[in-house]
Amino acid sequence: MARPRDRRPWRVLVATLLAILVPPAARAQLGALASRGGFNSTAPVGFTADQVRYERSRTLVIASGHVEAWQNDHVLRADAVTFDRTTGVATATGHVVLLEPDGEVLFADSARLSDGMRNGVLHNLRARLPQNARMAANAGKRTDGVLDQLSKVVYSTCNLCKKNPYLPPLWQLHARTATEDRQHKRIEFTDTEMQIFGVPVAWFPYFYTADPSVKRASGILIPSFGVNSHIGAFLAQPYYWVIDGQSDATITPMLTSSAGPNLDVEYRRRFNSGYLSLNGSLGYFQNSPQTTIYAKGQFDLNPTWRWGFNINRASSAAYVRDFHLGNALGTTSTLLASQVYVEGFGEGAYSRLDMRFYQGLDPTTIVDSRLPLVLPHYRYRYFGQPDALGGRLKLDAGFFNVVRTDGTNTRRARLSVEWDRPFTGALGDIWTLKLHADAIGYNATDFNLQPNFGPTSRVNTARALPQMAVDVRWPFMRDSGAWGTQLIEPMAELVVAPAVGASQQIRYPNEDSLDFAFTDANLFGFNRFPGVDRLDGGVRANLALHAAWYLDGTVLDGLIGQSFRTAPDPVFPAGSGLHDTVSDIVARASFSPTHWLDLVYRTRLDHRSLATRMADATATVGGRRLQVTAGYLYTTFDPYYFYDQAQPPPVGSSYYFPRNELTLGFVTNWGDYRLDGFAQRDLATNQMVAIGGDAIYENECVILDFKLYRRYTAFAGDSGSTTVLLQITFKTIGQFGFHAL
Repeated sequence: MARPRDRRPWRVLVATLLAILVPPAARAQLGALASRGGFNSTAPVGFTADQVRYERSRTLVIASGHVEAWQNDHVLRADAVTFDRTTGVATATGHVVLLEPDGEVLFADSARLSDGMRNGVLHNLRARLPQNARMAANAGKRTDGVLDQLSKVVYSTCNLCKKNPYLPPLWQLHARTATEDRQHKRIEFTDTEMQIFGVPVAWFPYFYTADPSVKRASGILIPSFGVNSHIGAFLAQPYYWVIDGQSDATITPMLTSSAGPNLDVEYRRRFNSGYLSLNGSLGYFQNSPQTTIYAKGQFDLNPTWRWGFNINRASSAAYVRDFHLGNALGTTSTLLASQVYVEGFGEGAYSRLDMRFYQGLDPTTIVDSRLPLVLPHYRYRYFGQPDALGGRLKLDAGFFNVVRTDGTNTRRARLSVEWDRPFTGALGDIWTLKLHADAIGYNATDFNLQPNFGPTSRVNTARALPQMAVDVRWPFMRDSGAWGTQLIEPMAELVVAPAVGASQQIRYPNEDSLDFAFTDANLFGFNRFPGVDRLDGGVRANLALHAAWYLDGTVLDGLIGQSFRTAPDPVFPAGSGLHDTVSDIVARASFSPTHWLDLVYRTRLDHRSLATRMADATATVGGRRLQVTAGYLYTTFDPYYFYDQAQPPPVGSSYYFPRNELTLGFVTNWGDYRLDGFAQRDLATNQMVAIGGDAIYENECVILDFKLYRRYTAFAGDSGSTTVLLQITFKTIGQFGFHAL
């Protein structure tokens, strides 16, 4: 009959000793004793030691000197271990170390263990947990390998001072008792005192936190509190709920002193084919119920096609401003955009069908009835491979339906086709022949309203514009050895097309060409407008000179150019730089003499007086330790006013009010410290637009984050605002913050 398996661990440990360390004579004696006790050599236990002796009268096996035993992924190390054959108890003394399967390491002066190290008592216990967490206790009791009950506990993730380890850490928890629940992955503290540099700052009768090895765990998060000039003092208490391995939710009720309560709920879920994120809030503000909804998702239908949505809606701008302080640190947007889409990706092809709608938040600047509902909007793009003639075919087609309560309703279908063929001349000159055609059909009602202000209320029309261009570039490059490499590249383009003229203004709706700026970026090409509702026709020549100097890590690059046409094109507004037969001069220069300095300047100069019509300059100086950025923008017109009046805007309208802005920012990193800030000023009105800064300190156990943001512009009826945020994160136990506005 088979002998039952002996579960007392000392017998298996001794068997391993017999095979590895014990001399042959002693091995035979111990083997005989073990056999009489029902020893099973196949049990999964290992054991090593410098010396082993057996006391027959007390049935003890005593191992000493670098003792190491392992069983069921548990590892025990000590100076000496005594195994009691009768009780199955192992007593370890001297530099006791217990390594757990989850990576936790326990240190103790002595330990008394049984049942395969699943039960026991440890004295003067110290534990090393994941994420640099450490815990110490006078004593600990282990039950069934899943509960460690500790007394007189200290917990922290902070390193001790290397020069004086007896100084208290930056923060620590002192608790009367603690229970480490390995089954539910959390640590519970009772009668807990929070200390900062040894000074008590808070007391909790009961407190628990997730085990540091856990990435996600349900529980109450640290509250957020503060003061707001619109809602008064407030307190928010979030609760984090791990629903399952793929989804979670954060529920945050808020109480205020000057406004009603507020509830914010965020739900997230990951799928094999995509993701879903829902965030909604409900509150009572300004004597009425208020809500917001932010929903975003994207899902793969197959390797080629996917669909998604991004929905953003709010009941009022004031509610968003006052109850969503965390959104972009108090910065405001006057428009919420939403869309639902399906899109596909092929070899050289892209297809997309979507619906778009918008909501204005500030009625003083945006009227909802004038915002468009785009239902549907379809676009297809194709970029072909080289054909038998060496050219490439490009195709861009689409359809949209734009609906407004107050304004033009437009339905448009378009097809743009382009074919280009490059050639290389015998002298290194590079030629490109381009053929291009646009075909567009319109059906519009209320054409006489914004943003078109046309002469009739209804439009049913179509048009086509063929164009041909020849582009030539002739680069000259010289290698000067120690003086680097110089490049001079003349560039020219001749475009031939029928004249379009001012009739575009009164015959065709404009939905995609409202914002226009002439720069070096669109000097070359068939159309200087961003869309196709306004086309750039006529015979014209575009000329430019490109030069560069590459010298041992230094790059100096520049371009200057101008456009000439046979007849003026009144479709371009006065002052745009393209209104006359000779365009303004556009130029770009960049200078990077070293890795810590980068300068870029773009400009547009009046072709008659050389007066500056546009200037855009950016400078970046420094590296990781300290980096400073500066930007300057000047234009003689403000494109935001383009669609508020008949096109082109009459001289003297708000469109011609210049923009003149200066921005300055910096960021610095020094060890555990990070500081950044910015300032924006409107030089045209001689007023500040916004300033802000962020100071962060982070080490192994704490993150201190102080933010300041000041907005000087009006939004939702206010006259500017100041936001102050202070967030303190104690790593592994939570975060709390203070907000002031």
